Amino acid sequence: SYWLEIIFSAGIATLGLIENSPAVIIGAMLISPLMGPIMATGLALAAGDLYLGIRALTNLLASVALSIAFSGLVVWLVPFHSATSEIISRTTPNLLDLAIALFSGLAGSVVVCRGREDGVTAIPGVAIAVALMPPLGVMGFGLGSGVNLEIIGGAGLLFLTNLVAIVASAFLVFLLVGMSAPEVQSSRGGAHPSGKPSSGVFARILAAGAKLHWRAAMILILLASIAIPLQRALLQVASETSAREIVEGDLRRLVPPGAVVSQQVTVGKDEIVIRLISTRRVPGSKMAQVREDLKLRTGRDIDLSVDAIATGSALAALVAHLTRSSSPAAEDHKANQPRQELLDEVREAIQQIWPLSDAPIQGFDVVTGTTGTTIDVRYQARNALDDVSIHLLLQSLRSKLGMPDLILNAERVQPSPAGNRSSVLSGKP
Repeated sequence: SYWLEIIFSAGIATLGLIENSPAVIIGAMLISPLMGPIMATGLALAAGDLYLGIRALTNLLASVALSIAFSGLVVWLVPFHSATSEIISRTTPNLLDLAIALFSGLAGSVVVCRGREDGVTAIPGVAIAVALMPPLGVMGFGLGSGVNLEIIGGAGLLFLTNLVAIVASAFLVFLLVGMSAPEVQSSRGGAHPSGKPSSGVFARILAAGAKLHWRAAMILILLASIAIPLQRALLQVASETSAREIVEGDLRRLVPPGAVVSQQVTVGKDEIVIRLISTRRVPGSKMAQVREDLKLRTGRDIDLSVDAIATGSALAALVAHLTRSSSPAAEDHKANQPRQELLDEVREAIQQIWPLSDAPIQGFDVVTGTTGTTIDVRYQARNALDDVSIHLLLQSLRSKLGMPDLILNAERVQPSPAGNRSSVLSGKP
């Protein structure tokens, strides 16, 4: 039944990871029997029992190999190999995962020592907290999806973290309950399971293994070797979180939150990419200042771009005027009207829809020909109207004048030194 539970839990965990279902993954944790050989390894270290340690490690290695192989087979049979968020989250362990595994191992060891009746309510929680089978399922996904070494390595480090932490916790708890007491050692007697006393080199190995300080040193070395890469990962996460907070604060100074249409911030190891879409224009000098400030404060290269879709007043005016539409009768009348009447209609339409406060018109021309009608508008502004604003103006003119093929050419005129921004509507057909 043990090996069937290994296969069942590996299959459930793998399918839950592929479907990105936390509930299914939790079910696999409850079925997984891997806590048995891991606890036995901790017990063997606490009691100094070499035979128990060899049997527990052999069982554990066989269980891990079977879980990864079966998970890889399941993934290989699935027609798609897309890494879900549940898979990705198990490829970047850090020092916090080691702390979680230590507490989980302590809880599991205490449950074992208290007995099944006293610890029956804690067993499901311990099984979920330990989470041994999901990392093996992720390793199987990396294997079955084309030997993805990055996924296999990250998930393998997470499983190794859980394994070492649980063994260390079990070693400590079993040590505290007296598994290394002299009477326990004398009851073992260093004998082979067959009952014959050990002798020679094997006896010396048993004698060395019986010394508590060697076993404790081995546990500490394993924990330290695991903690080093996990600490680096934790520091990287902390650095990225701090950098993201700095970026968010500076972006609020650059563009008010109410003017932000879209914001995307990607924090990498050496570079931060920021993409903003705003309803307000941001001067290039201000962007350069924010870019340099972020570079100094985060220690990363900054790739910052801000796209403005329109000024606030222009966008509001354009949206309001686009809701108006001319009647079908007026559209039929414009098709055959004289040129002077067409000029008057164009002047009236431009007066209604053009954002005169931001870009006052200095003049316009109406050119008609066999290919269609073109309106050339000259406006005065410090900054040219963006493509979105020009497109909205064109659509509004087409609707009001009943000319679906109308062409609009907008030419910006630099404001005069005196700052005259009056609107002068003229035109010629």
